[in-house]
Amino acid sequence: MDYEFDDDPGRIDVDEVWDFLSRHAYWGRWRSRDDVERQVRGAWRVVGCYTDARLVGFCRAVSDGVGLAYLADVFVLAEHRGHGLGKKLAHVMVEDGPGRDFRWLLHTADAHGLYEQLGFVAPDHTLLERPHASARS
Repeated sequence: MDYEFDDDPGRIDVDEVWDFLSRHAYWGRWRSRDDVERQVRGAWRVVGCYTDARLVGFCRAVSDGVGLAYLADVFVLAEHRGHGLGKKLAHVMVEDGPGRDFRWLLHTADAHGLYEQLGFVAPDHTLLERPHASARS
């Protein structure tokens, strides 16, 4: 199967993104459809993975556009996994775009090995985080 990667925000199928995040992503189920649409439309950059013009993978980034970016919502539909598409999505976002030299951050519960291949490491003592409200209760 041939796959195409594209950072054109106009091609992103927000319905497909919403469907995946609301049903399959442990990190995304708390968001409403409106939240996801705002996040996709307001992203600094998005990258989609397509086959036969259908969105089968996605990631987005939030950034100041100068030196810092946050990688979010990286996913590949189950039937397209096993082809390195998640790694390629993250690579296109981090290495092949305007944020190549930025400091990148992300959260993951289960893909540390994938992101380590792209140079991500555990944060040092200078990084602090204020958790989401649901984690502070």
